[in-house]
Amino acid sequence: MSGRVTILTGGVGGAKLALGLCHAISASDVTAVVNTGDDFTHLGLAISPDIDTLLYTLAGKSNSTQGWGRANETWTFMEAVRSLGGEDWFALGDGDLALHVIRTQRLRQGHPLSAIIADLADAWHIAARILPMSDNPVATRVLTPDGELDFQHYFVRDRCAPVIRAIRFAGAESARAAPGVVESIRDEQSRAILIAPSNPFLSVDPILAVPSIRQALLETRAPVVAVSPIVAGDAVKGPTAKIMRELGLEVSARTVSRHYGDLIDGILVDERDPPVALDVTAARADTLMKSLEDRVRVARAALELADSLRK
Repeated sequence: MSGRVTILTGGVGGAKLALGLCHAISASDVTAVVNTGDDFTHLGLAISPDIDTLLYTLAGKSNSTQGWGRANETWTFMEAVRSLGGEDWFALGDGDLALHVIRTQRLRQGHPLSAIIADLADAWHIAARILPMSDNPVATRVLTPDGELDFQHYFVRDRCAPVIRAIRFAGAESARAAPGVVESIRDEQSRAILIAPSNPFLSVDPILAVPSIRQALLETRAPVVAVSPIVAGDAVKGPTAKIMRELGLEVSARTVSRHYGDLIDGILVDERDPPVALDVTAARADTLMKSLEDRVRVARAALELADSLRK
C-alpha cells in the first residue's frame, strides 16, 4: 500500500525507526516531526540534539557505536575548551560544530528553524522531509526534589540521576506547529501516523504539548500507531523505565498505550513483553532495532498494523 507517512520522533530510538521507514517505503513519502524541547544554547551556540541525530542518521553520518554524534568525529575543540576551564559536560565534536555554527548564524539572521533544517537536509541529499515540531522555543524542564532542571542538565550533565517528580514544557501552550506539520498529519493521502519508540515523557510529550499538533492528531483520518519503547518488559536504553517507576507507573506497553490515550488507534508491542490487556488494537513483533534490517522490519510491522486499522 502506498501513501505518505508521518512519524513523530525524538532521540536515537526514533531516528532508528525513521531510517527503517525510509527503507521500507520511498523516503520522499516520509515526514519526520521532531522534538525540539531538548534544544538549548551552549557555549553561545544553538543546539538541536534530536534534529541533529536524525540528520546524521538519515545522511549516513551517525556514529552507530556511540549512538549519537557524527561518525569519525574528532575532539580538538572540546580539548581546547577544557584547557581553558570552559564547560565541557556537553561534548561538541569538531565536525558537529558545523551544524551548530550554521544554525546559530542563520537564527541570528532571522531565519526560522524549519527553513534552516530544510536547507541542511537538502545539502546532505536527504529525501525525507524533516520538520521541527515548532519554530517557537519550547523548553523541557524536569522537576526534581532539589528543584527544577533544564533538560540537558538533567539528561547529560547529571546523567539522568535525579529523581523526576514532574515534567513541564515551557512555551508549549503558546507555540505554533512549524509549517507543514499539521498539514502532514491531516493529509488526506496519508497512509499512517507513527509515534516512534522514543521516550514518551521526554521526547514525544513535548511534541504533543503543542496544541495544534495534538488537535491534528485527534482529527486526522489516518490511523495513528505508536511503537512501544518497552522491549521484553524494560527500556532498551535511556531513562524511560526509570521515569515510569519514579512516577509510580508500571513499566509496560499498557502504560505507554494509556499515556497516549485517545491520540492513538493502535500500538506495536515487543513480542517478548508479558501479555497484558490493552485499550487499543495491538500487534506484536520483535521491536529490538540493532541492524538496518531490524529497523526496516519494525517499520513494516507498524505500517501493517496501521493498514489493518484502516481496513
